[in-house]
Amino acid sequence: QVQLAESGGGLVQAGGSLRLPCTASGRALYHMGWFRQAPEKAREFVAGISMSGRTTNYADSVKGRFTISRDNAKNTVYLQMNSLKPEDTAVYFCAASSGGWAPSDYNYWGQGTQVTVSS
Repeated sequence: QVQLAESGGGLVQAGGSLRLPCTASGRALYHMGWFRQAPEKAREFVAGISMSGRTTNYADSVKGRFTISRDNAKNTVYLQMNSLKPEDTAVYFCAASSGGWAPSDYNYWGQGTQVTVSS
């Protein structure tokens, strides 16, 4: 089992940037991803990255603005968020999958970190 710890959330103005790191416990590699949940909305997939880091996928709403990356030596995955919009405001969750890397495959979750984008 893996434990995930996110950090890096905060308040930023529209057009600004934030980087969210997530560190995983243990030595095993997993597919990693980021999800978010805005108030009164369902949790949604944001971005995912394969175990090797060579393949990524993104939600259409963040393509071209967000970048997911990972450093396997540090067991850390990052979400670089640029050109932030008020509609990006949400709690962001780091996730890991021990199986496939479709959004429905993620089975380990962090506690979440709040990102608030002011207009």
